[in-house]
Amino acid sequence: MLHRHHAAMQALTGQPMELTQAYQHCLDIAQNHYENFPTASKLLAARLRPAVAAIYAFARHADDLADEGDVAPETRLKQLDAWETLLERCEQDNTIDHQVFRALGDAIRTHELDIDELDNLLIAFRMDVSIHAYATLDELLFYCKHSANPVGRLMLQLHGINHAEAVHCSDKICSALQLINFWQDLSIDLPNGRCYMPENWLDESNLTGQQLLDGDIDSEAFRPVLTKAIGITRSMLDEGTPLLGMLPFRLRLQIAATLHGGRYMLSKIEQLDQPLIQRTTLSKSEWKRLILPILKDVLFPPRVKPQ
Repeated sequence: MLHRHHAAMQALTGQPMELTQAYQHCLDIAQNHYENFPTASKLLAARLRPAVAAIYAFARHADDLADEGDVAPETRLKQLDAWETLLERCEQDNTIDHQVFRALGDAIRTHELDIDELDNLLIAFRMDVSIHAYATLDELLFYCKHSANPVGRLMLQLHGINHAEAVHCSDKICSALQLINFWQDLSIDLPNGRCYMPENWLDESNLTGQQLLDGDIDSEAFRPVLTKAIGITRSMLDEGTPLLGMLPFRLRLQIAATLHGGRYMLSKIEQLDQPLIQRTTLSKSEWKRLILPILKDVLFPPRVKPQ
């Protein structure tokens, strides 16, 4: 069975067996650690799936270095530095003795990916180690610029899309998705000592981040802050929506689903009775209800203003 997988990958990539095995290793990581990868990959052109898996495997391991286990912060940072060194080497060294970086290096060269975007992900992972609160939205968006926006930019690059308006819209969507993740995970992050709600937003309601971390705020007192967060995030999704008209069909379908899922998630978070201790997700039946709106946006995307 394993030989058949390798043979299929080799036929797909047209690469030597060692490189094929490296890509297969990355695909295995993506499929084992990211439950939506098999579904999402069906929306990608087959020629791009190995490269996306390589990017995911790179980011997955870096994320684990930043968050997993009981390793001291200074050790985590050193491990991320070592991971960055391998990233810098892989761009030119096609014999690097590491399966993730052998595949990633090939993807970088084949698709002319901007290695700075991969390096930006490592900046965000370093921030995860050392920064657990944010004073303003601008500070939080600086984190999103490095944690989320590079993923969208790399996807555009894989599809040969590089004009400024597409990048701007992609950044808005990716940053909004990162914020949605924060608002969805308040009940998880706060007990773990992480407060992503900007301190100046809390101050407007005479609240503090420390009160959130200590569990000393009731949901009604927190409601105005959450309402502001949801409104700003929703506006960011809307600002990014014109991206749909700039994308090929498969990618447009994926991003349309992402946009509708994000908006639905914001509505569900908004309706939670106790958002500080409750977490919500989208069910299969809720995703089914989004099929028609998604298809409408795919078939009739927003018109893009001429450049």
